[in-house]
Amino acid sequence: MRSTVSGYTALSKAHKFSVTGLVTVAGAAALTFALVPQASAADAQSAAVKPVAQNAQSFGETHDAELAKAADTAAAQVKAKAGAAVKAKADEDRASRSTERKPIKPAAKPAPAKKAYADNLDGWISESLDVLRAKGIPASYDGIKRNIMRESTGNPRAINDWDINAVNGVPSKGLLQIIDPTFKAYHVEGTSWDIYDPVANITASCNYAADKYGSMDNVNSAY
Repeated sequence: MRSTVSGYTALSKAHKFSVTGLVTVAGAAALTFALVPQASAADAQSAAVKPVAQNAQSFGETHDAELAKAADTAAAQVKAKAGAAVKAKADEDRASRSTERKPIKPAAKPAPAKKAYADNLDGWISESLDVLRAKGIPASYDGIKRNIMRESTGNPRAINDWDINAVNGVPSKGLLQIIDPTFKAYHVEGTSWDIYDPVANITASCNYAADKYGSMDNVNSAY
């Protein structure tokens, strides 16, 4: 077969094989070069797509996290508003109850029980002494009883209708034989206005004796 390569026929056999080898090698190289760019383009496309896929995944995760965070924040705000509303309502109810609740008045202290006295000479003197002490009028149990026994022998209804006072129309009356004008002048507040009342009679008589003699204890005869 005749070669189309210029000068091919002039080459020696050895040279012919060399040229043939070069042509073969060049063809292989050309084939290789033609194939390599195609593979490289596929690899480049793959390399370009892969980071995009990774970025999309990362974006999705970040987006989900942000959505979750926003949802938590919104839920916390709703919960806080609900709690504030409940507290405001409770405060309003409490204030309303405080306004409507009537102040509780302290219970009135019961009046002290009135001291009981025997309805006899001892009881009458004891009660009269308590009144006299409250008014600051001096007297003693013994001084009062001694004068009562001399004046009326303990009879609260006793009346003298024979002495000068009786003659003048103002007889002495009661346990300590006091006349009406003196009883009225020395009456002690808190006692009866009845001259025959034992306690009122004793108290007015002691008040008169204290004014005239310093105390009923100093009286040992008609006064």
